[in-house]
Amino acid sequence: MIITDTHTHLYSEAFDDDRSEMVQRAIDANVKRFFIPAIDSTYTASMFQLEKDFPDYVFLMMGLHPTHVKENYKEELKHVEDQLANRKFYAVGEIGIDLYWDKSTLDIQIEAFRYQINLAKQYKLPIVIHCREAFNEIFEVLEQEKSDDLFGIFHCFSGTLEQAKQAISYNMKLGIGGVVTFKNGKIDQFINQIDTKHIVLETDAPYLAPKPYRGKRNESLYINKVLEKLSELYQISEKELAEITTENSKAIFGI
Repeated sequence: MIITDTHTHLYSEAFDDDRSEMVQRAIDANVKRFFIPAIDSTYTASMFQLEKDFPDYVFLMMGLHPTHVKENYKEELKHVEDQLANRKFYAVGEIGIDLYWDKSTLDIQIEAFRYQINLAKQYKLPIVIHCREAFNEIFEVLEQEKSDDLFGIFHCFSGTLEQAKQAISYNMKLGIGGVVTFKNGKIDQFINQIDTKHIVLETDAPYLAPKPYRGKRNESLYINKVLEKLSELYQISEKELAEITTENSKAIFGI
C-alpha cells in the first residue's frame, strides 16, 4: 500500500528538531509520496535541501502563498517565474486567496493568483489552491480562467457539497485532510456523495492535525487518520482508498 500526502510543509521550522525522524516515521507507515507546496522565496533553499535529503519521496511545487502577497509581491512572482524556468516542479502552489488574515490585499491577491494560474498553463502544470473565506472570489477567477489546461487540487477543502461540485467542475480534485475528522468540520456529512475519483489525501503538516492529535503539531504520519475516517465514510478498505487517491495524485502531478 502506498499513501500519498499531496500537501505537506516538511521544511517548516516546526520540524527543525526531528525532521528526518518525522519523515521516516511516515515512510515506515506506507506514506511514500510527499508533495511540498511553496510559501515564498525565503523557503526555497530549505525546500531544495529537503528534496536532496529525500530524493525518492519528495516532489516540489513552486508558488507564492496568498498570505505572503505583500508590498514586494512582484519580486516574489518574478522569483516564482525564474524558478519555473530553471528546473522541474510538479505544480504551481500553493496559490489562491485568503481573506481570513487580511482583506486589504484582496486586489493584489487576485492579481497574483491569476498571474500564477497563467504560469501553470504555460508550463502545463496543475495548480494547488489555498482558499480561506474566499470561495466566491476564487470561483470568480476560476470561471474567468477555466480551460482544458486549467486543473489541479483545491487544497484543504472545507466548503459545502455545492462548493465541492463547483470546484470539481473546474477540473479540481478535492484535497481532504484533518478537517474530515473534526466534529464541526461538516465535510464528513457529505463527502461520500463525491466520487472517490475526485479526492486526494493531504495533511497540511504541521497544521490542521486530525483527531486525536487536534491542536498539536501535525505530521505526515497522521494522514493515516484521514485515510481511516474516509474509509469509514466511503465503506471501502483503507488499502483500496489509498490506491485510488494515489492514482488520482498521479493523474494530477504526472508522477
